[in-house]
Amino acid sequence: MDTIASLFSFITTPVSWVIVQFHTVYGAIFGPDTGWAWGLSIVSLVILIRICLIPLFVKQIKATRAMQTLQPEMKKIQERYKNDKQRQSEEMMKLYKETGTNPLSSCLPILAQSPFFFALYHVLNSIANNDTIGVINQSLLESAQKAHIVGAPLAAKFTDSAADVAALDASLTTVRIVTAVMIVLMSASQFFTQRQLMTKNVDTTVKTPFMQQQKMLMYVFPVMFAVFGINFPVGVLVYWLTTNVWTMGQQMYVIRNNPTPGSKAQAEYLERLTKHVTQHDKVGKRRDRAIVKAIVAKGRDRNEFERKFINGLSKANLAAQADGTVIKSDAAAVVEAEDGTPTTATGAPKRQQPKRQSKSQRQHGGAAGAKAAGENEPKTSLTKSDEPEDAKPAAAAKKGGAKPAGGTRSKAQSGQRKGPQRPKSPSKK
Repeated sequence: MDTIASLFSFITTPVSWVIVQFHTVYGAIFGPDTGWAWGLSIVSLVILIRICLIPLFVKQIKATRAMQTLQPEMKKIQERYKNDKQRQSEEMMKLYKETGTNPLSSCLPILAQSPFFFALYHVLNSIANNDTIGVINQSLLESAQKAHIVGAPLAAKFTDSAADVAALDASLTTVRIVTAVMIVLMSASQFFTQRQLMTKNVDTTVKTPFMQQQKMLMYVFPVMFAVFGINFPVGVLVYWLTTNVWTMGQQMYVIRNNPTPGSKAQAEYLERLTKHVTQHDKVGKRRDRAIVKAIVAKGRDRNEFERKFINGLSKANLAAQADGTVIKSDAAAVVEAEDGTPTTATGAPKRQQPKRQSKSQRQHGGAAGAKAAGENEPKTSLTKSDEPEDAKPAAAAKKGGAKPAGGTRSKAQSGQRKGPQRPKSPSKK
């Protein structure tokens, strides 16, 4: 660890300068030789570093989302070229290049803060060895050696001997109890952060090797922290515990307000959004409008939670628009016109399916329609309806010069049916 820390010695001066500046502020409040002054200086250093890393964290979130989106395609490539590892790697790199994603982007925050972590370790190790470093002179060195956090010196480690701890004016039992508690808290916070990501912010509809890797890291990282934590000074444990708590809170905020599509967190978010929109008839925040806009743009590719959200708006007579806003849905509001016809709010008649007729209604439909049409026409003394029924065939035959039977047969052949038909006589053999 000392060798690795020495590689980042170029940044120890800036790190020590920041710690001294915060120590000047907190020392005026709590006293320059107290653990509060030096401990809060380390916590403030962590907060300052993490604030500077927020752009990288945003990039990490986008990269993680992009990788989750590519998981189905990656799985297809793995299955297609499972016997050709070289071709599989080439296709993977081609996929990353086409989509503009980078698997290493998800590790950017950890990689970016690693130099600060090792530089802080180098500073605290120098304090334990009674060596000045950076801007920490002899007076600040003696002040830091006197600082105790809950009875444990700032530069003490779990693996220190009783003589080393006694030189820092502390008890070995106290040091080991404090460091053990901090290591457990550090590992627990890391485990909870990773578990929160796996249980709430992962698309459960896609089962990929990426999910198995994340699940494995959920157990590996806490074990790594526990193993390496016994070699960390108390000040470094304060640093790492603070950054874990920051990461956990930052991730909780992202999961709540910008969840992964298809995840449990998205279902909870859309339920809250549906309730808010139906109460206020609008989408208030810009972030919410961006998510609604993305849901509308998906069309038929929406997942079950997004379809449930759209249906919830429809039941409240609301419709999501392409720009992420919602409006009153006129098509959903059905009213009755003055004549009793169902219409929409715009006044257009609502289209209805015709009622299904029975077989007898379909058979007599033509005759009934003709009768109804005849009743609507004005009747005169010269209309055929005034003639007797038995005179109609004779008059028709006389006028057309054909026999009534022939006329009836021609009508039957043309497909026109008038009245009930006589059953056919059985054929003679």
